Amino acid sequence: MFSCVMDPTSKRMKYIRFNNPGDAHFLAFRCFKNRKFLNYNRTRTYFVRALDKARRRHQFDIWAYVIMPEHVHLLIFPRLEVYSMSAILKSIKQSVARRSINWLKGNRPEILKYLETGLEYDKYRFWQDGSGWDENVTSPRVISDMMGYIHYNPVKAGLVLRPEDWYWSSVRAWVYDEEEPLSIDKDSYPII
Repeated sequence: MFSCVMDPTSKRMKYIRFNNPGDAHFLAFRCFKNRKFLNYNRTRTYFVRALDKARRRHQFDIWAYVIMPEHVHLLIFPRLEVYSMSAILKSIKQSVARRSINWLKGNRPEILKYLETGLEYDKYRFWQDGSGWDENVTSPRVISDMMGYIHYNPVKAGLVLRPEDWYWSSVRAWVYDEEEPLSIDKDSYPII
């Protein structure tokens, strides 16, 4: 969960995250201006690699995920007593943004106009400004409901008929025991 408070030094809203040991986190964040930057296997692969690297670096378990064309949903469980959701998100999002922007600069510079912010110091942006959604979750029932919500996202968006038809999701790991495109951490999941 996070709270919003006004930061008097910057006149912007500041998000305060709750890094409570033993809490799972339901996360959601969007691409800049809701653009479909994750509609390509290249950028989805960047995301999967960044998420897996962040999992090892920050020691959290992945229970569910879905990569949609313009947003992502995650259900993760930090294993450490002291952790930072801000640092976890930065590890994931910054890596994807840098790799994507660098690829575009070298291969498709004409596409960079869709990432332009109009700012001098932060010229291009892959992710929507702000922290996205972060909700602490402790109830096994709510965790199960959120997992269903995550997995049903591609069906709701009209991308597939059944959740398990969407490759870029953890549902295939739960239904078919597949490890691709990213393994999940079933051992720590509270409801099996």
